Amino acid sequence: MQETVRDPAPSAADRFLTFAFAAAEMLVEIDADGRITFAEGAFPARFGRPCRSFLREPVQSLVARDQRLGIGTALALLSATGRIRPTAIRLSDPARSAFSLAGLAAPGRAGRFCLTFAPLPNELPGGPLPGGPGLARAVEDMLRAGETPRGALGLIELTGDGGTLAPRADLAARIQDVLASHAGAGGVAADFGSGRFAVLPAEGGPDVQALANQVALLLAQHGLPGQIGTRSLPLDAEGLSPLQTTRALRFALSAFSRGGDAALAKAGFTGGLAGFVGSAADRANAMRRTIAERRFRLAFQPIVLLADRTPHHYEALLRPIPTPGSPYDQPSEFIALAETIGLSETLDWAVVETACEAARAASGVRLACNLSGLSVQNPAFRDRFCTMLDAAPDLAGRLLVEITETAEIEDEAEAARTVDALRERGLPVCIDDFGAGAASFRYLRIFRVDFVKVDGIYVTNAVESGRDRGFISAMVDLAGTVGAQVVAERIETEAQATLMQHLGVAFGQGYLFGRPGALPGG
Repeated sequence: MQETVRDPAPSAADRFLTFAFAAAEMLVEIDADGRITFAEGAFPARFGRPCRSFLREPVQSLVARDQRLGIGTALALLSATGRIRPTAIRLSDPARSAFSLAGLAAPGRAGRFCLTFAPLPNELPGGPLPGGPGLARAVEDMLRAGETPRGALGLIELTGDGGTLAPRADLAARIQDVLASHAGAGGVAADFGSGRFAVLPAEGGPDVQALANQVALLLAQHGLPGQIGTRSLPLDAEGLSPLQTTRALRFALSAFSRGGDAALAKAGFTGGLAGFVGSAADRANAMRRTIAERRFRLAFQPIVLLADRTPHHYEALLRPIPTPGSPYDQPSEFIALAETIGLSETLDWAVVETACEAARAASGVRLACNLSGLSVQNPAFRDRFCTMLDAAPDLAGRLLVEITETAEIEDEAEAARTVDALRERGLPVCIDDFGAGAASFRYLRIFRVDFVKVDGIYVTNAVESGRDRGFISAMVDLAGTVGAQVVAERIETEAQATLMQHLGVAFGQGYLFGRPGALPGG
């Protein structure tokens, strides 16, 4: 009689692992803080390190630095909704390998999440992750982790016979990819548009001229002759805290993205961040005079109810008034300078007072004022705001506050007190740029808010990108769980407006509904 041999029955865990590896190359479990608690798969082949060496590391370390901002958003959604739909990324391995990341909450293991990493055979689908802001945040993450960025930031500007040389979108994406791949493992590259790029090479990586040579080869392959300007921006800034260093860097990048090397020099960065610091006192005095003399105006852009396109309220947008001898005529640079030299609260209060004057002049209109995280977490600013509302209670029905993430909130307890105090007086609160960074998801858990405004990069890409549509849909669901309504910014087409409404977004803002301008009835 022939004996029948049976394989031992596999355990449920074995089956799960087998199914997972059939579709993925690496498996990871993370805890609620995003740190790796389990790692199996092709880690040695991809990273040259054993699986166990990744335990307790943040899972973002597996992802290329220039994409960690987007992954922070995905992980925040995973914690809130229990799922990450397949999302295209690049690994932080030397080859910047294209992978698909997906995740689910671990069944029966509260606070644990399972992630799969599967290689992608083709180019990455979906819209691009944020570029310039992502680079600044990458440096900020390094500073917060105790790392000091070494060397210099490389800035590259393409020009042709007629001025700025702006490559097609597909070529610009290829240039950014070439810069990132040649910057070394851990390098970060960003595309600012209009033929301007920035790259932070890995330690010991090539200098900016070597990177520019790679771009020149690529342009030659596409038959695009032109000049490639370069500048190295030293990141050492003695006398500045890590947070101030990041703000100064954002200020520099804002100037470069707007006007290239000429604007960077005009803003005072010819000597790098340290050179800017050397003239900070003079700049602070000039900024104080500018604010005190109200050398700015407010432009008002409507936020409409998507169902019928009627204006719900208007956002008050800062517009500096150009002054002879002052290089700070762009809103982003004006605000970044105020943050860098410690004048955010002064500027925010001047804007609040100006908005109140406009609201009183235009009856029946509600205005949204932007407040930086620095102001929201400041008890003195809160007391001043509440005193004003107590003296004029009708203003609460005319105003709305948007908390911006240009400066991340450090004292969340004080900020929560400010949010509660304003809402108790009938003043609605909105989280601006929701999804632009993981911090905004923390704010939604900590603060009781009435609105969240989805970052415009998702809206811009959503018509073509299933990934971005998935992000927006998850954000809408997440906001709904805390009773907040959603505003989508940067809506410029009917297709975008229709899609946002289909995804459950209640309000819209963008050129489709009106450009910033005068306030109706003002």
